[in-house]
Amino acid sequence: MSDQYPPPPPSEPTGPAGSAPPPPPAPQWGDTTGAQPTPAYAAAPPAPAGQMGAGPIGQVRSTGVAFLLFIVTFGIYGWYYWYKVHEEMKQHSGQGIGGAVALILAIFVSIVMPYLTSAEVGGLYKRRGQKEPVSGVTGLWYFPGMFILVGPIIWFVKTNGALNDYWKSLGAQG
Repeated sequence: MSDQYPPPPPSEPTGPAGSAPPPPPAPQWGDTTGAQPTPAYAAAPPAPAGQMGAGPIGQVRSTGVAFLLFIVTFGIYGWYYWYKVHEEMKQHSGQGIGGAVALILAIFVSIVMPYLTSAEVGGLYKRRGQKEPVSGVTGLWYFPGMFILVGPIIWFVKTNGALNDYWKSLGAQG
């Protein structure tokens, strides 16, 4: 008889006329009694400082080729450039305006793009705890720098160069 299981425990009484007991009352605002504890796996731990920007690495773009394409396409390449650069930075860091917003801004209020682009490139460095080689102030090379004609070129060389250096520091080829 040792291979038999013990009998199941008697069931609880279900109340008068065989109905189940009523459910407990709903908790009130701020009432923590009876609340289930949050499981330990509910939130991911924050990424260590060195791990920020663990997304895909962006593309290194030749400053000379990009400038030439801008001239040859009568500025259309500029829209593509701003879309791709901002989309890559957003994919990589999880922060920033992204490609679609950058394209809309480039089309309708393009004067803000040099400031935003330089600020986001500088932000990539800042999140890694490094000195920012460019910032939103670098956009001043574009405007009012355009009145000395070479201002936008200086802005592009500085900003694109800083972005290329960032991607290369993460292993991008180019």
